[in-house]
Amino acid sequence: MYEQLSHSLLNDILNRIKPEISEQDLRHFYTRLGANFYAIHSLFEKLYGERDDFELQAQHLVETMAQQYIRRPEKLRQLDLEREKDYNWFLHQKWVGMALYCQGFAGNLKDLQERLHYFQELGVNLIHVMPIMQCPEGSSDGGYAISDFREINPEVGTLEDLNQLAEEMSQRDILLVLDVVVNHTSNKHYWATQARAGNPVYQDYYYTFENRNVPDMFEQSMPEIFPETSPGNFTWDEEMGRWVMTVFNDFQWDLNYSNPAVFIEMLNIILFWANQGADILRLDAVAFLWKKIGSTCQNEREAHLILQLLKDCCQVTAPGVVFIAEAIVAPVEMIKYFGEDAVIAKECEIAYNATFMALMWDAVATKNARLLNQGIKSLPVKLERATWLNYIRCHDDIGLGFDDRDIIACDYQPLRHRKFLVDYFTGQFDDSHARGLPFGQNEKTGDARISGALASLVGLEHALEIGNDQAINDSVKIILLLHGMIMSFGGLPLLYYGDALGTLNDDSYREDPHKQGDSRWVHRPSIDWEKAALRNTPGTVEYAIFSELKKMIAVRKEISVFADFNNRELLEVDNPHLFVFGRYHLSKQAERVLVVANFSNQPQHLDLSDIGPWAPQYGQLVDLYRGETPDRFKNSLVIPAFSFYWLSEIHR
Repeated sequence: MYEQLSHSLLNDILNRIKPEISEQDLRHFYTRLGANFYAIHSLFEKLYGERDDFELQAQHLVETMAQQYIRRPEKLRQLDLEREKDYNWFLHQKWVGMALYCQGFAGNLKDLQERLHYFQELGVNLIHVMPIMQCPEGSSDGGYAISDFREINPEVGTLEDLNQLAEEMSQRDILLVLDVVVNHTSNKHYWATQARAGNPVYQDYYYTFENRNVPDMFEQSMPEIFPETSPGNFTWDEEMGRWVMTVFNDFQWDLNYSNPAVFIEMLNIILFWANQGADILRLDAVAFLWKKIGSTCQNEREAHLILQLLKDCCQVTAPGVVFIAEAIVAPVEMIKYFGEDAVIAKECEIAYNATFMALMWDAVATKNARLLNQGIKSLPVKLERATWLNYIRCHDDIGLGFDDRDIIACDYQPLRHRKFLVDYFTGQFDDSHARGLPFGQNEKTGDARISGALASLVGLEHALEIGNDQAINDSVKIILLLHGMIMSFGGLPLLYYGDALGTLNDDSYREDPHKQGDSRWVHRPSIDWEKAALRNTPGTVEYAIFSELKKMIAVRKEISVFADFNNRELLEVDNPHLFVFGRYHLSKQAERVLVVANFSNQPQHLDLSDIGPWAPQYGQLVDLYRGETPDRFKNSLVIPAFSFYWLSEIHR
């Protein structure tokens, strides 16, 4: 868009740009910069326009984008051009992901490269390698307390190792996802050490205060993220003689985005990792980017402006890279992290569907889909060119962030129901064989979250201990049921490492003084590759899970309606144990798949008259996953316990 003021500023910037930049071939860069500069200028001015150094900072911003474009490898520039033409590439049903800790999964980056055949064997073609940047030992928060944004943890490898891994993944058509922690740094980061030494430039990179007056104002409205281990939101730094904002842990200092230098630094870091071969960048803790007295300091309007600005700048330098928003917030807030355009994702193209994850765990515990159906009805419709990241389990805890109104609509009392879920998954409830652990217990509010491996949470650990074949079979069926949902719901399914092998809780973290206070390490295992080899041995649990997931992934990739174009319809049925939805092709109404899931431990039936036009008309229903015709009695479909169908009508 042409607008006189912004383009006058752009002309001034380009006239002053450094010769080492202007002398390069920047054709595509200039085209994109011209197309995006009105938006970039508008956002940058809204955030920082009142500062005396605004034009100087704008100059620095453009030069930063240009320098990273110059450093962008030619192969990645060509990929940018391809993805600009195929701009919906990430919505395709062929993508299936897995999140992993490099050390836990393989050991180091070279070992991970040697294990790429495992992903291809399973069918996974998107790998989220969780934080590998340098962190202080003992205060790393699982890799999310970064002390150097451009150096890799030497225990994991080197930048050269990562480049080699990215190159081989590209050759195998596997996408690479990397993390950038945008909200905070370690207190050992260079910026923090300079701030601690009294450097006012770097003290302005953080929120620091001489006394408790301002912190106490913030504390009146800010919740505690880790009330057990890191109560409050401010930490006194003795050497600096100031209070510093530390929302997560006392060793993680929150960055001050009201300072444009911080924004430009972080943009530079994002583009640096884009240039290392990342196809997707996961931006951590984006809900916390803007702090305001009198608020929760989450989901502020300015946080969205920052993300829009990061996206616009990245589209100039590396338009083939997409963003994941790591914002585990209420659905009404979550949807905003895609952006508020009618079609295009103006902030992040991908966001975690934490609501769907939590609702599925509710269905596992209650053995009915009442809250699942109610919660999905309340899930806002996303943008057309954006997608959900659907997952069952991740490196973090399981939060129970359902909307109280949905809980009440299901005739549950919110506090009691959440307590039931915590008790159920920590094995405190009668008839529960889950082996989860509480996390983040807040004595003031009674809130708690849940840690635990998928297999241990669904009872497989208990079933194996007692040697009960029926219990083992039921646990395996629940694991497959949950994966069947994330594969078909609409979005990118993201498996968690170890889940395809039925990996159980890892209690060894209790022996590590740096980890024993954080129960999330119970589901951050080190893979036993000798045991993993059992995935090829029929009759083992590993084989039962792995082989079925392998088939499930292969079938998903062949079902075109599983691509994500807002082509899902939730179907309300009378049976409360069933979760039923349809997937359809927007332009070919004849191409449809009916998904039916039974969360009960007993067989259930679906009256086909309940689903209106989704009922078969003249043909026969076939389960695409199993290649079989499901059992029917008259007009009722029978769904076995803990089972699901992907149904298509076949005309013979």
